[in-house]
Amino acid sequence: MPYWKLFYHLVWATRYRERVIEPAIEPVIHDLLRTKAVGLGGTVFALNGMEDHIHLVVSVPPKLALADFIGKVKGAASARFNKTGLLDHPLYWQEEYGILSFDQKRLPRYVAYVENQKAHHARAELIPVLERTGESTKKPPPEDES
Repeated sequence: MPYWKLFYHLVWATRYRERVIEPAIEPVIHDLLRTKAVGLGGTVFALNGMEDHIHLVVSVPPKLALADFIGKVKGAASARFNKTGLLDHPLYWQEEYGILSFDQKRLPRYVAYVENQKAHHARAELIPVLERTGESTKKPPPEDES
């Protein structure tokens, strides 16, 4: 088995940054995300977020492409969540995401940042690069029905 230590901070948002991850359903969504990440061979160090986005600090084995890993984690979690009927509309993620790599020495800082997401947002003490998802959050204009 190869030796590896690869650490990543992943962030992605709900479609159009809709504030759908309510406190009552947040643990369910987090559990689905964590379960899929671990099932793919990832090691989850921290998972948290806000009503409109998710942060995940994870180690991903090099046999997995990061784009495949995050796509599978997002896809499986939303598909399984949507079968629960806990929301009156489906949960969708934006297509894009942000990924930053870092070394093991900085792992505690990234974990603390993610674990304290709600406090950081409440105090507006955000690190902008750790909040980037790479996609426009604007809804498309309504179609003209004339």
